[in-house]
Amino acid sequence: MKKRILGAVISLSMLILLNSCGVMFGGSRYEGTITVKDHPKTQIYVDGQKMGDGQVTASFPRNKSLNIELKEEGCDSKKLIFNNAFRTGNFILSAFSFGLLGILVDSGTGASYKPDHKNNPAIQKVSDKKYNFNVDYTECKKQ
Repeated sequence: MKKRILGAVISLSMLILLNSCGVMFGGSRYEGTITVKDHPKTQIYVDGQKMGDGQVTASFPRNKSLNIELKEEGCDSKKLIFNNAFRTGNFILSAFSFGLLGILVDSGTGASYKPDHKNNPAIQKVSDKKYNFNVDYTECKKQ
């Protein structure tokens, strides 16, 4: 019985101590919706993998740029890179709340980053965990 209680106390302590603001309020991944306006048949590839046509919703890691390629029959393919940005507010909260451990946890899990919605108007922040990517593919003329 004592081992179970000790195990529960250790597990609860680790859960509390090994978290940080970035992990708690954003996580290491976010949900992104990629929409190709006026092109429902456009194939959407992310990091070389086909994700779907026209509109795709998936979970993406925070610590990597989003590399998108658009392909549609009769059109040249288009490559886009959506860069990420450092989450300064979460860094400050992690530093004050959890100290060096919080900073290390955020950095190690990738929770220190977010899509750069402030410098890219094609990215719309819905919440800390949801972003919309509105992709322009006007180079591909409708037939």
